Amino acid sequence: MDLNAISALVSGGASGLGEATARELASAGATVVVADLNAERGEAVAKEIGGVFVRTDVSQEDQVKAAVQAAVDTGKPFRVAVSCAGIGWATRTVDRSGNPHDLDSYQKVIQVNLIGTFNVLRLAAAEIAKTEPVNEDGERGSIVNTASLAGIEGQIGQIAYSSSKGGVIGMTLPAARDLAAVGITVNTIAPGILETPIYGEGEAAEEFKRRLAAPVPFPKRLGTAEEFGRLARALLEISYVNGEVVRIDGALRMPPK
Repeated sequence: MDLNAISALVSGGASGLGEATARELASAGATVVVADLNAERGEAVAKEIGGVFVRTDVSQEDQVKAAVQAAVDTGKPFRVAVSCAGIGWATRTVDRSGNPHDLDSYQKVIQVNLIGTFNVLRLAAAEIAKTEPVNEDGERGSIVNTASLAGIEGQIGQIAYSSSKGGVIGMTLPAARDLAAVGITVNTIAPGILETPIYGEGEAAEEFKRRLAAPVPFPKRLGTAEEFGRLARALLEISYVNGEVVRIDGALRMPPK
């Protein structure tokens, strides 16, 4: 699908993978709605790429509706949604002192990562389905979700995060089949260890990233947000890739810890 002269929604678009994706889509000619909780950074990114910022908690229906409406209100046909918003949490199911995993934190991760992704998918798809098809295949748009290798090969302490990302992986094929009737493709990217601002800066951060990269077969480094953005763009543009979970991990397979 041609991304030029359309509107797109990117959740988590103010930083990291979402920001890189927003910039990539803008470079293809899309008008991007940057949906994020970080207003200062989100507004700056939107201004730089000629897009629109909407403060958005993806777990809240009214806020996602507002972000979707902003994409519709650009005047460009709304055809793309990419979900990059997410949070992480590391706690064992039962810790070394015998305490069980906190239920509230588990529910929070599920609420944002899994339910938030579904919230964007369902509300965006309903609006995309109202547009006119762009070709003889009946294509109207495309949605890309973000999971993680943790959803496939979760490590010790990742039970909440892995549950949420595994759920995103699990929704991919049913969503693609559901939305085939209205000409919308659905794919999910499962990143390995990608470099984002979460790791911080300085020599200690660089040393930590070198240790993270050590088990990656090739290239022996962390992936970049820009590589993620280019992959997201490819999945949006190549319509025959549908219902897939695509790893971007340098052939990494996660050890237990």
